[in-house]
Amino acid sequence: MRLDKITRKYKEMFEALEEYDKTRELPFQRKRIDITLSVRTISKLKQESEKTGKPISRIIEDCIK
Repeated sequence: MRLDKITRKYKEMFEALEEYDKTRELPFQRKRIDITLSVRTISKLKQESEKTGKPISRIIEDCIK
């Protein structure tokens, strides 16, 4: 009974560890990649970043979620 309570309470953490066992990467881990964007898109992202104070990577992640 107590084990069920713990697994329900920390369900997301158990899922993250399960994912790590499969991929050797944590789902909340960050990774750098290279992408190609148009100059116009980069300019819009920079403007949005200045307006909101968020880094460009966070803006992109928020749009994907």
